[in-house]
Amino acid sequence: MSVPASPSTDTARLAGIVDRNHETAIDFLSELVRTPSDAPPGDCTAIAEVTAGWLETLGFEVERVPVPEAAFGAAGVAAAPNLIVRAEFGPGPTIALVAHGDVPPPGHGWSVEPYAAVVRDGRMYGRGAAVAKSDIVAYALALRAIRQAGLSLGGTIELHLTWDEESGGEVGPPLILERRKTRPDFAICSGGSYAVGTRQNGCLHLEVTVEGRSAHAARPESGADAIEAALRIMQAVYELRDRLAADGGPPLVIGSLAAGTNPNMVADRARFVIDRRITPDEDPEAVEAELIRLVERTGAGAGALKTHCTRLLLARPLTPVGEVARLSAAIRRAATREMGEEVGESSSALYSDARHYAAAGIPTVTYGAGPRDPEDAHGHRADERITLDDLRHATRIIAAALVELLPVGARNAGRKS
Repeated sequence: MSVPASPSTDTARLAGIVDRNHETAIDFLSELVRTPSDAPPGDCTAIAEVTAGWLETLGFEVERVPVPEAAFGAAGVAAAPNLIVRAEFGPGPTIALVAHGDVPPPGHGWSVEPYAAVVRDGRMYGRGAAVAKSDIVAYALALRAIRQAGLSLGGTIELHLTWDEESGGEVGPPLILERRKTRPDFAICSGGSYAVGTRQNGCLHLEVTVEGRSAHAARPESGADAIEAALRIMQAVYELRDRLAADGGPPLVIGSLAAGTNPNMVADRARFVIDRRITPDEDPEAVEAELIRLVERTGAGAGALKTHCTRLLLARPLTPVGEVARLSAAIRRAATREMGEEVGESSSALYSDARHYAAAGIPTVTYGAGPRDPEDAHGHRADERITLDDLRHATRIIAAALVELLPVGARNAGRKS
């Protein structure tokens, strides 16, 4: 039997169900962390199947949406199906909960084994524990709590789970949306702090290839040194970085570098990749054009025979669209009740899959199982961790916000989970 909705009783009922399911949530997250899903190399078939298996165990029907091999190959990752879960309660809006399960390689400096899901002092440590496997768990357990509560609701809640966010996110959400597999009215995407994210920086990855002419190291004057030319270009890029920083602008780094073939030869080729963040107030194409002009002008004056610039990624900033204020307010009200303190909005220097939903005209925010200070989660660093109480809080908050956003009065679709 469905239960008439009442905000205060709903919140208490949902919180109690989340608490009873908390050990299940920890077990679910532990298995996700123990399943490596590094990108690169980007083979997330195992994590996709582990996740789907857990969701089915929790009582959900999981749609595995195959992705063309060519699409994954272009993104530099191996094929793994996107996962969609739909819980239909009746007429009303559709809200998508969006998270990814791919992670960057763990690197060095860990105090624990990065795939052991060690729990210490109330925290779980492991690659992906915070970004963003905890959000997969929080979203799934929030939806399960709503189903188990048997509330009278309308609308639909969906889980969208993908595996290529770390390589740019050009395969997961875009294909879900472009194929019209779903067209949500709102989207809540993985977040990293107590605050509700409404704006994020975009990002340009620009590959610079400098061509010189090889020569024997004993006769360098007969060659054209690609490394020397590349160094001069990089110096100009770092000077741009310093100017941006002095004006309070976005970050810019050179993230990778490769050059030369042998120490006794003048290098005929050098390659490096620039990561230039783009604020919501900037024009992405203008940012790219300015950077290319700087590279080409400096390369021409540095002795490079040719300089090529190739766009690897242009992730547009996340900016508010549509009824973002309503979506944000519902989450902030639930978070303020749960945390006992005012929870506001935030703007992030990161970019994420949220941008794809906003670009499709869908009101989109970021929110998930993060700490008060995102740095405390050690995302993309050694000893990445999630405080398990934060996982519990986020699950309660998401469940309460979803109930507020959905209309009242329709019969619940079921309580089998």
